[in-house]
Amino acid sequence: MSARLFEWFGWYGTAAILLAYFLLSFAYIESDSLFYQGLNATGACGVVLLSLYKRTFQTAIINLVWLSIAGVALFKLIQHL
Repeated sequence: MSARLFEWFGWYGTAAILLAYFLLSFAYIESDSLFYQGLNATGACGVVLLSLYKRTFQTAIINLVWLSIAGVALFKLIQHL
């Protein structure tokens, strides 16, 4: 994959996580919504991909944890559908 593609993953991830935080903070969405957790999970994936590509492992680790939390939350939400 090209460097430009990884940059796009990183920018998407950053935007998705910030959008999720904004929407939650101003009560546009609930923390137990699929949309909120989906933004967090896909955003974390984007940042992890860029971080691993650039070898910034601290950022990769925090976002792997972020992804794990969102993944468990998504799994629980999907089970209750």
